[in-house]
Amino acid sequence: MLRDRVLDTVTRHGMFSPGQRAGVAVSGGADSVCLLYVLHELAPHWNLHLSVIHIDHGIRGAASQADADFVCNLTKSFALPFHFRRVDVPAIKDNLEQAARRVRMDFFRELAASGTVDRIATGHTRSDQAETVLYRVLRGSGLAGLAGIRPITENGIVRPLLYSTRAEVRAWLQERKIEWREDETNENRALDRNRIRHDLLPQLRREFNPQLDDALANLADIARDEEEGPRVVRQAIEAVKGDLRQIDFQHVEAILKLARSAKGHGRVQVPGVDVLRSFEWIRFAPAGYDSLPVTDFVLPIEPPQTVEIPGGAGQVEFQVVERNEISAAPNTCDSLVEEPDWQEIDWQQITGNPAPELRNWRAGDSYRRVGQTHEQKLKDMFQEARVPLWERRCWPVLATNGRIVWCRRFGAAADFAPDGSTRTILRIRDTNRWGS
Repeated sequence: MLRDRVLDTVTRHGMFSPGQRAGVAVSGGADSVCLLYVLHELAPHWNLHLSVIHIDHGIRGAASQADADFVCNLTKSFALPFHFRRVDVPAIKDNLEQAARRVRMDFFRELAASGTVDRIATGHTRSDQAETVLYRVLRGSGLAGLAGIRPITENGIVRPLLYSTRAEVRAWLQERKIEWREDETNENRALDRNRIRHDLLPQLRREFNPQLDDALANLADIARDEEEGPRVVRQAIEAVKGDLRQIDFQHVEAILKLARSAKGHGRVQVPGVDVLRSFEWIRFAPAGYDSLPVTDFVLPIEPPQTVEIPGGAGQVEFQVVERNEISAAPNTCDSLVEEPDWQEIDWQQITGNPAPELRNWRAGDSYRRVGQTHEQKLKDMFQEARVPLWERRCWPVLATNGRIVWCRRFGAAADFAPDGSTRTILRIRDTNRWGS
């Protein structure tokens, strides 16, 4: 059960890539020992090259040395590389916990910078997450603080046990008769975290919510998602206007509200940026972008030819070939599946009419597609295929004598599709840079 949960956690958050060097931070306590055993079992899934990292902080004298010896022997039993550092943390003029954390992070950074490891796995559990979130609630943390312990960080630290509890870890070790070291400082009530773990959380579970740990850990997940949302929004705004001047919390919240809305369309305008939602898409554009004149275009087609669509909306390439030069299979394009590279039109039916033109779609445009029994308006096709509003501005249509022959994404008109008698074929290849 625990092993499967770790596998799911690692996979869901993309903690490892195949062939990476993963250092496992092992203190000797139950959580980190469990992490080492589980990752040793799972390493073949990603072809991981494991090693063990241990730091003797010099805080507990002989007990610290005993922890280091325990971890060293454990590492030897797995025949893994061992990265060890001893630091006299009490001699550092700083808060003891902060100094110890800084020492750890410095060592992690050195190992990563030297290429010794690509990832560093730590044994933080769901129980640690609950304690962290409650501690930050008590201190009045904002959204970023309530996100708690992150499954994966930008500097390559991963937490595979973050969705497993401390009780599950110990039960897993006991079932396999695996030993670990106990750190007596975890009982020291002078430390805020220990008072939360041993006094406050048990009281809150008894008197308010037996599932409090899950509630707090879920709060961290929600806060992390919410915090990541404002960060992405700010990055998008900065990419469009070049800076974040005049952008405040209310602007970001308005955009997030637009994204969360059950309605498929909406607009928010913030200083210098126009944010438009259409279906599940959100577009960030310079202010006034949609007030520019609509880009109407009509371009005569004389194959072979490649036409650049105005507005940076891609290219459409045209070729005329004889039937014996290509497969004789007729075009059976379906509007809701991915189109082949080339689509086919009966060129003979076009040449008897005025020269074909590539133009932008217009209100009222309709035609009968291959495989359909009746005409359909392009506007309805856009709705069905969930084409964002801004993509429709320069949507290309091939027409002749007032009739649509072909349309981007939706393919050939049934009346112009090749059949067994077709000898000359117009081949069309469309490159849509918008990507829908």
